Amino acid sequence: MPQTSASLLERLCDRADSDAWSRMVDLYSPLIRGWLGRYRLAESDADDISQTVLSAVVASLPQFEHNGRVGAFRSWLRTITVNSVRQKFRADRKRPDSPGGRAFLASLDELDDPDSGLSQLWDRAHDAQVLRTLLTWAELEFEAKTWQAFRRQVLEEAPPSSVAAELEITVNAVLIAKSRVMKRLRELSRGLID
Repeated sequence: MPQTSASLLERLCDRADSDAWSRMVDLYSPLIRGWLGRYRLAESDADDISQTVLSAVVASLPQFEHNGRVGAFRSWLRTITVNSVRQKFRADRKRPDSPGGRAFLASLDELDDPDSGLSQLWDRAHDAQVLRTLLTWAELEFEAKTWQAFRRQVLEEAPPSSVAAELEITVNAVLIAKSRVMKRLRELSRGLID
């Protein structure tokens, strides 16, 4: 990913930025598909809904305004996903293999409610998916030793002195590695989680 100060959301407003759109698909397709799997949809229906969600994001993102609340984007994405599943359900209501019933609709209502347990589960799944993907992207931007120092210290919670001894670098180098990677992760995640 090019080193840029613009967030992914800012870059997505430029429809010509194909790298940003590719990254958005890589970032959110697994999350959306995972949630669609909960509804036991046919593979083709899940593909259609996933594309509908991502298309709605493409169409609506220039008008999206972050309200300053933590999770504004993930909440907006959750709403688009719920509405896309509802549209598919309404369109296919008469098909014998379509999902249905009150439990299905109640589940969508629960996911749509920002205070529900299911909605909170979405938030945690979203943040975990974003973190996994951002870690993958960020790793490519750093030298192996810098990444190892960060991984051991932050993800594996090893003391900086132990990491320094393992990697044969100074404690200061370990702390700088952590700082540099954390700074980049904050840049990459701007607007997506906060």
